[in-house]
Amino acid sequence: MKTALLQLNASDDPVANLEVTLRYFREAAEQGARFVLTPEVTNCISTSRTHQQEVLQPETEDNTLAALRGEARNKGLWLLIGSLGLKTEDPDGRFANRSFLINPEGQIVARYDKIHMFDVQIDAQETFRESAGYRPGTQAVVARTDFATIGMTVCYDMRFPMLHNALARKGAEILTSPAAFSPVTGAAHWHALLRARAIENGCFVLAPAQTGEHASAKNRTRRTYGHSLVVSPWGEVQMDAGEAPGVYMMDIDMEQVSEARRKVPSLENARPFDGP
Repeated sequence: MKTALLQLNASDDPVANLEVTLRYFREAAEQGARFVLTPEVTNCISTSRTHQQEVLQPETEDNTLAALRGEARNKGLWLLIGSLGLKTEDPDGRFANRSFLINPEGQIVARYDKIHMFDVQIDAQETFRESAGYRPGTQAVVARTDFATIGMTVCYDMRFPMLHNALARKGAEILTSPAAFSPVTGAAHWHALLRARAIENGCFVLAPAQTGEHASAKNRTRRTYGHSLVVSPWGEVQMDAGEAPGVYMMDIDMEQVSEARRKVPSLENARPFDGP
């Protein structure tokens, strides 16, 4: 199955970001992709909650979602929109960080709101409080397609193995992990975490990523790690996109899932226990 990971260098301008995403999507279609994935916050990367209030929209009015659904229908492809920043009706005004799986008819077949918020303090320069602007989801999501069963996660979720194990136990063969990962933690942990989640569950991990320094007209810029990955169920990094934006193709062999699980049936071998 030909799969395309789109590695983006999004700005805080959703209109400009959509133009680039659509161009990459069409390139992927021309190269024969059957499944296309975009990174976390495909529509807007911004450090300013005020700016996000100005440019983000509710799901029903979001132009990026509408345009990408239309393009998936026109090209007849499956599409994972890694996530979009969206306005909600929450009383505190916080946004949703929401991933979408779109089928070849352009229909939304699954939605997943990022559960784990990136509230960390790495150092004076690397401090994030995602929960100040985004409210966490509560529901794990597995979606069935005609080529595989997909467990949906977003970025910081990758540090929580129990979520991925629950998805695999419900049938997930592919774990999606779209991200806008910090360069500091990316250099230290990105490959190790994604390989671990693949190995533990005998799943492919597909991780399309934001990359580089993200332009901002009004606020301080932000940097992300890049290195979109395809990791096999045996834990092999089959594709690493490095740091350049673009379209990265990989032919996925789903037989590797059953092969890895036959060799090491850890999902079957797991046992309940008491304590500690």
